[in-house]
Amino acid sequence: MQNATEAKAQAIQKMFSEIAPRYDLLNRILSAGVDRVWRVAAVKAALEKNPGRILDLATGTGDIALLLKKVAPQTEVIGGDFAPPMLELARQKAQKAGLSIPFVEADALMLPFPDEHFDAVTIAFGFRNFADYPRALAELYRVIRPGGRLCILEFPPPPKSGLGVLYRFYFTRILPLIGGLISGSASAYRYLPESVERFPDPPTLANMMSKAGFSTRYQLFTGGITALHTGDKPVLTSPSLITRSGEFHSGKQP
Repeated sequence: MQNATEAKAQAIQKMFSEIAPRYDLLNRILSAGVDRVWRVAAVKAALEKNPGRILDLATGTGDIALLLKKVAPQTEVIGGDFAPPMLELARQKAQKAGLSIPFVEADALMLPFPDEHFDAVTIAFGFRNFADYPRALAELYRVIRPGGRLCILEFPPPPKSGLGVLYRFYFTRILPLIGGLISGSASAYRYLPESVERFPDPPTLANMMSKAGFSTRYQLFTGGITALHTGDKPVLTSPSLITRSGEFHSGKQP
């Protein structure tokens, strides 16, 4: 019998498969293009330690994977996602750009990779859709080598003041209308704001990452609309030698 976690994962997989053809266009329209600034910040953080092999998980149509490969052509980049239509679009984009990137089907709760296989993992606007956050973090910790890095770029719940008030109105009232008209799936763009409101706030996510074993910090962008969490896996992985770092909150706004 299918459990609740499996049912949620399959429903999300089906939804993203259906909106794949319009996914890139909607990202540009709905973020006014500023999502590119956020992605560049995530790529910069992921490449800071000069990784040899990177997994871009929940790669979607491959935007982060392609950017990683363009900025660091010597790095081996692999894209993973659980929606085959997204992966097919990512392959087409990579081929058109002349970039060699394998895109593979991958479930974040049971990754098809050996232990300590990657120097870094990036996840841009996909972690929120995972059916079990602690289990996903445990899997990510498993596949990242000691000294490696996890970068999670995500929409936290909008701030309750300032820009957050306007953004919450846009996110809950305007975005579902535009997204539904362009994609043909209004339910997918009702799901987006609902999932953001349910997502852990930045300190809570940082604490979850720390509990999974990562030394974690985070940075907010664009008035708190997005957050980039960076978690480093300690070189010494014995439980008695791992210490939790204090979370770092930078107020820098690009």
